Amino acid sequence: QVQLAESGGGSAQAGGSLKLSCVASGRTDRRYAMAWFRQRSGKEREFVAAIGWSGASTRIGDSVKGRFTISRDNAKNTVYLQMNSLKPEDTAVYCCAARLYGSGYTTADYGYWGQGTQVTVSS
Repeated sequence: QVQLAESGGGSAQAGGSLKLSCVASGRTDRRYAMAWFRQRSGKEREFVAAIGWSGASTRIGDSVKGRFTISRDNAKNTVYLQMNSLKPEDTAVYCCAARLYGSGYTTADYGYWGQGTQVTVSS
């Protein structure tokens, strides 16, 4: 089993940047694909970005494409979400998630979740 802990959330102005981190602990010897999802107030959880175990394969959600990038450092058991050109509509709780063997793009694809970190973007 793996535990996930996000950090790096906070407040930013529109047009600004934030970088989120997600550190995995526990059974980190296994090859997990990782992803970020977000949940805006009153909305369903939404796919943001995913990355395969090696980092060679990534996918970015349409709503953040061109502004957000995902990366990972397996030596540090950490996945990152770099968020640039932030918009007020990016305000949400951002959660990281993990799954074994292959990437996924829906919440049902992931069995391990962090608690989330709040991102608030003001105009």
